Amino acid sequence: MSPLIDPPASTPTPVIPPLYAPIPAAIHPRHAAIDARTAAWARRFGAGSRLSERLAGQDIGVFASRILPAGREEVVQLAGDFVLWLFLVDDGVIEEGDLGKAPGALTAALQRLLWVAENPEAELLGGDPLAEGLRDLRARVARYGTAGQTALWVNALREYALSVAWEAGHRAAGSVPDLADYTLMRLYDGATTVILPLLEMAYGYELSPEERTHPAVRAAAEMASFIITWDNDLFSAHKEFQEAGQTGDYYLNALRVLTERHGLSPAQAVGTAIAQRDRVMVHFERVRAALAAEAAPQLRQYLDSLGHFVRASLDWGISSRRYTTPHDPAGLPTHFAAAPTDDRDEPLDIGAISWWWDPDRLRLDPAARRPFPAAALAGLTTASA
Repeated sequence: MSPLIDPPASTPTPVIPPLYAPIPAAIHPRHAAIDARTAAWARRFGAGSRLSERLAGQDIGVFASRILPAGREEVVQLAGDFVLWLFLVDDGVIEEGDLGKAPGALTAALQRLLWVAENPEAELLGGDPLAEGLRDLRARVARYGTAGQTALWVNALREYALSVAWEAGHRAAGSVPDLADYTLMRLYDGATTVILPLLEMAYGYELSPEERTHPAVRAAAEMASFIITWDNDLFSAHKEFQEAGQTGDYYLNALRVLTERHGLSPAQAVGTAIAQRDRVMVHFERVRAALAAEAAPQLRQYLDSLGHFVRASLDWGISSRRYTTPHDPAGLPTHFAAAPTDDRDEPLDIGAISWWWDPDRLRLDPAARRPFPAAALAGLTTASA
């Protein structure tokens, strides 16, 4: 861990310029009804708390409707309710609760919730709103997904729990990780990976193990997580900076990492974070196109859904009350940029993710950016149901 770093007494408010968004926007036609039901779910499983009322007004069902614009409505609803549950945990237990500064106790609490997800029939945490909400979600995951997809969802939830416990260690110490460690943690603590099985369930297919574990497919999913979480760090910076300035509470985002561990000014940190996400966005589009050119219909749908997920986080990020904070307006963009600030085809200098640009690791032809050899993609070109 880094040396102790106290939260600043006052913090600058960054202005976020328009971000590059090459993926078209889309939204489910039933988004209003989905959002209303997600708000009702918040009140039911948030036990009528002020937090649940606040979350009910943040258009979380609309966010899910943008992620899955043509998906099965029941699964879109599940996605919205699940994202809201994650915010009940993140805001109520971690950010605003005592457990956020007690990594051991937080790990124990999350492990009990994970046991509920793994064994919903177990007599554990009866009457606890978070546990009851998770039981409801787990039953619906099993209803709309396969046994394999349900297991993937639970395992991804475990990855999320490990990463937020790791962050709690930094919160307890008041320390800030370096960029390499922060990037690795952020791929999981944003809970993007827990949404990935729902992308399949919403359209009624299941990727084969060969498809899901192909290096280029894994890289595309990780790149989507990077872009989504980096964008979230940019959009939430105003809220986090202002809250830290007022209360002295700990906060952690990419901008703080770049300023306090890498010596950048606030303006330089914003520019660097945007350049990083732009370079990944450009490469994400290259890899998706290369895979789609060779893939079976179900994998093409998955790749499309990754794109919708990325764009959904952009549209929701600049419009939701969660980040626009009308009572104290954030300096967020109202439109998107037509061109990236950095489109170089070379790896970011971050060890955990530099392999995304290695054509040999991805099995991509460096000239044509197409998967190769054909035998290596046998699982990707098999006709699917």
